Amino acid sequence: MNPENVKPIRPPRLKPGDTIAVAAPAGPFERKLFSQGLSTLESMGFQTRVPDEIFEKAGYLAGPDAHRAQLVNRLFKDPAINAIVCARGGFGSLRILPLLDFDVIRTHPKIFMGYSDITSLLNAITTRCGLVTFHGPVVTTLAKVPELTRNTLSAAISSDTHLEFSPAAGVAIRAGRANGPVVGGNLTTLCHLLGTPFEPGFKNHILLLEDRGEAHYRIDRMLFQMKLAGCFEGISGLVLGSFENCGSLDGIYKIFQEHFRDIPVPILAGFDMGHGEQNLTIPFGIEATLDTDKQLLSFAQPATV
Repeated sequence: MNPENVKPIRPPRLKPGDTIAVAAPAGPFERKLFSQGLSTLESMGFQTRVPDEIFEKAGYLAGPDAHRAQLVNRLFKDPAINAIVCARGGFGSLRILPLLDFDVIRTHPKIFMGYSDITSLLNAITTRCGLVTFHGPVVTTLAKVPELTRNTLSAAISSDTHLEFSPAAGVAIRAGRANGPVVGGNLTTLCHLLGTPFEPGFKNHILLLEDRGEAHYRIDRMLFQMKLAGCFEGISGLVLGSFENCGSLDGIYKIFQEHFRDIPVPILAGFDMGHGEQNLTIPFGIEATLDTDKQLLSFAQPATV
């Protein structure tokens, strides 16, 4: 299913006192960091809801697949919940995609946020439902977030701000200007969606890519896989987030330059989105403009209503 065929649904904006629930669709998590992350959300003026079942463990997963999927479905359906933030990434989100109730999600729109392994859920929900999702911190990473990350999160989910992002150390790999909704996320996870019923379409979209702990040759291999699969055909532009512990950034940018030599789209790198110290919250599924001359990614409307 191509996301361009689904009308975007912006979730309701959070107000002080609204309730953010935590889901654990991937791996188990460290309790101390989790508690500190909850405190960060509460210090922002929100109530938090922590379902007992998120503390389940099944090896490297936060409980069996059906257990994790049912919690996501239940939290979307619960009218007392205003937003859902994932506890952590890791591994396992892909396993619950066939068990999600996309009709429930579509008819009960609310803020859903995470990154890394949660990329699979963000793209599936935005593609299947048209719901704007949020590529941003998980609860455990909220434990020690810099002020800018916290401020951007607040602006994305609880204000009528037209979000704008300018990379702190921007590199224009190819100059130009592009328009389209932003989608994407973790490069490795996106590759794992290829050939599945949940593979997203990127045509006429601005694609965000980021990753952590991947050597240059693996980034090269994953980009070539996506290119062979036709993922980059018709994209509007490319935004590169953090590539933490992936080796030389210059080397990574050269790999992107090579793979996109015959794909004439603007490419702007250096955004603090992903696994770096900063992880700025960016909405998936609403129209944005990428301008390499201004070194700016700007959204045409608020992410929430």
